[in-house]
Formats: sequence, structure tokens, C-alpha cells
Amino acid sequence: MGQEKMDIHGAASPGFEPVRQLFEQQIRTMAERQAQLCVYHRGEKVVDLWAHTAADDGYSADSLANVFSSGKSLEAIAVAALVGKGLLDYDAKITDYWPEFGANGKQGLTVADLMRHEAGLANLDTSLDMQDLFVENIKQNAVGRIIEQHGLSYESPGGGRREYHALTRGWIVNELFRRVDPTGRTIGEFLREEISGPLKADVVIGVRDEEMPRVFPVRQLGFGYQLLQSLVPRFLGRRIVHNAIQIGRRLLGILPLLFKGRKNRPPPPFVGRSLLDFFNDRDFARGETPSANANCSARGLARLAAMLAAGGSFEGRQYLSAEAWQAMHAHPLEAKLGVMLTTRFTQGGVDCFTPCTPHSPRLERDFNDGREGFYGWMGYGGSVFQWHPELDIGFAFVPTSLHTLDLLNERGKRYQAEVLSCVNRLAGQTSM
Repeated sequence: MGQEKMDIHGAASPGFEPVRQLFEQQIRTMAERQAQLCVYHRGEKVVDLWAHTAADDGYSADSLANVFSSGKSLEAIAVAALVGKGLLDYDAKITDYWPEFGANGKQGLTVADLMRHEAGLANLDTSLDMQDLFVENIKQNAVGRIIEQHGLSYESPGGGRREYHALTRGWIVNELFRRVDPTGRTIGEFLREEISGPLKADVVIGVRDEEMPRVFPVRQLGFGYQLLQSLVPRFLGRRIVHNAIQIGRRLLGILPLLFKGRKNRPPPPFVGRSLLDFFNDRDFARGETPSANANCSARGLARLAAMLAAGGSFEGRQYLSAEAWQAMHAHPLEAKLGVMLTTRFTQGGVDCFTPCTPHSPRLERDFNDGREGFYGWMGYGGSVFQWHPELDIGFAFVPTSLHTLDLLNERGKRYQAEVLSCVNRLAGQTSM
């Protein structure tokens, strides 16, 4: 990928000019094609930036892209809404709402186990047909019956044994949600009707035909390209975040989580498709894989993040009750995800990022420093969707270039750290 001319648009409010400066610098030096950055502070949009190559003049701040695992926080919102209405309990067994789920040793799993990636169902032993994930087929139990008959990848799940459910958490949660929702909606339908629609936020799970022209494809940087770039010193224009030593350290700590708990290599998620070649398939976008196929703009995600940062309300409307919000953020449980990465998933399924000490392991600091106080998660290749309740910050970064070896999404974290610096600086000026 050669250096291409980038067009940069948008603005930052007074006090947040350093975020714009960083965005301009990163866009011109990192391997980017299109990207959006949007931030709210105290309910006001303070950063609204987007960029694209000169050839992509159809791209805008309202364009959509797959944000992959950032969508996991959307399914967390959906579940929390049911909890707030008294329809669901995180400590209850999944079989209380879906009796057939309990076959083959799954009868003891709780909702919280599932949301914390502790359900022992990180991979299915059956490839799905993409069309099984269309709403009409989900409601015919095309996916549900496969999950019902599936066994566990290890004995005695839960209790802090954490195995990243990259795709499957969303499929299982969707089946649970539609069984509990009074009108039988899927998560994608619920979000449109009760969250993203009323919020006027471009956040969808299950793209409709009329929305397809606004969806821009994501592109993975080649593995070889990233390795070569990792050998380039930063002062000579390295176009990825990390050097080769840093990448090696992260690979050691992160990659095992993708394979933990499986003695045999599982089949690909979809019939006839390899592990990574379905991202831009129109059928994949049309279906509902809440954990990995939400198509969003940064503007849309930032509005949701602003709502969550403010305790569930936005512009005078309550989207999550106080009880739902509290439950979603309650009981963060520390456990290893993979060999070296410590996560603190709440019972509602969002991670809690905490301050580190100088003596904390390096990977722990790389993961948390610059995100202290944020909740949420991030997506494969770069997206970040997080919120900071204490400082009332809603944050979203949505790129289309997937830096797959930036395993902790640290290029997005640079923006988060700069936003925190700006907010703290403004707070210091106010208190003077």
C-alpha cells in the first residue's frame, strides 16, 4: 500500500484542537483509506472528523462500515434493556428462558456466564449458511437448533474461565433475546425500534437493501506488508503503530485466546467460506451476527456512547432505565483472556478499563493506559466504541483499513488518550 493523498474533513470544538491535530497526523502517516472519529463530552459533540483517499469522494461522515466486535456492546445494551424491564436476570440460568438450550451439558450456564465469554461455546462444530442469519430464518430457529444440540468445549464453564466468543456470543444472545422480548424481536430489530432509530444514530445490525450503498468495504492490511512495516523505524515513516518486537510481544499474549479450549481446529463459521473472506459479503451484512457484523458510522456509535456515558439518557429521553444501566455495568470480574491479557468484563458483557501501576505487566498497561475509566469494547482491525461515565465522554473510531496486528486497537487508543488529556485540561482550567 503506497502513500495516498488523504482528504480530511470535520471540526473539533475549542479545547479539543489537539485531537484534530493528532487525527490529521495519523491519517497522513498511518496506512489508512477511510476513517471516522467522533466524540461527545457532556452531551455535546466536540469532535467530528472523517477522512478518505482522494479517489473515494463518495465517502462521508455518514458512511457505514463493519465494526466487528465493537458490536458486542450493542448486544449488551439489548440484554440490559430486558433486565431493566424485569424480564431477564443476569444470575438466572439460560434454560429458565430457553429450556432446549440445556442439552449436552449446558444446563448450568447463566446469562452472566455467556456475557462474560465464559460459556464454553466459543466455536461451533458446524458451519452455518449465511442465510440462516437472515431475520426470517433466525425466527424459524435455524441457528437456535444448532446451538441447542451443541456441547461444551470444556467441562465446568463459568467461574472465571474466559474464552473469547468472537462470533458465537452474538448468535447465542440473539436467540436468548428473541425468546424473552415480548414481541419476539431480534437484537437488530430491537436496536432500530428502541435505540438507534429514536437516537437518529446510524447503527444497524442487519443491513437493508436501501442502506447497502452507504456501506464501505473493509480491507485487511496484508500480513507481509505489516511485518515489513514493523521493521521500519518510526522516524522513517512506519505506517503501522508497532515495531516488530512490540508485535511479537502482543502476539504471545493475545493469539492463544483465539484457540483456547479447542483440541481440534473448528470448521469455518460459514459453509464454503474460509475464516476471513466473508467480511464484505452482502449476505453477511444482511444477516444478524451481533458480535461481528454491526455496520455503523462513528457519529452513530458516539451518540450511543454519549447516552451510555450519561447513565442511559440523551437529549431528554431515557433509553435505558437507571436499573438497566447499573446492572449492565455491575460486578466486573477480573480474569485472563488468553494467556496474558487480563479483562474485567461486567455481568452485562462490557469490559471495564482500569488504571495500571508502573509495576503492572506491560501488556496490561498497553491495554488499559489511555483508556482508564472507559467501558465497552473494540473491534477487529481497529474500531473502538467506548464510554466514560465519570467524565461523561462518548467515543467512537471507525476505520475501514484493518490493522490486524494492532491487536489491542492502540491506534484508536491514541485518540482516546488525547481526548482524556483535553477533558482533564479543560477541567483544570474551569477549577482555576
